[in-house]
Amino acid sequence: MKKENELAIKVTKEIVVKFIEAGRLSVNSFKEVWNDIHQTVSHSIKEEKITDD
Repeated sequence: MKKENELAIKVTKEIVVKFIEAGRLSVNSFKEVWNDIHQTVSHSIKEEKITDD
C-alpha cells in the first residue's frame, strides 16, 4: 500500500472516531460518511503532494 493511502486511512479513521465520540455520526450513516471523508482526505493529500513537488 502506498504511503499516501496509509496516511489517508489513518487520518480518516481519526476523524471518524472523533465524530463518533462527539455523537455526530451514527452507525446507519457510517459507510457514506467514511467514503466522503476518505475521498476528501485523499484529495487533500494528493493536492499537497503536487504543491510540494
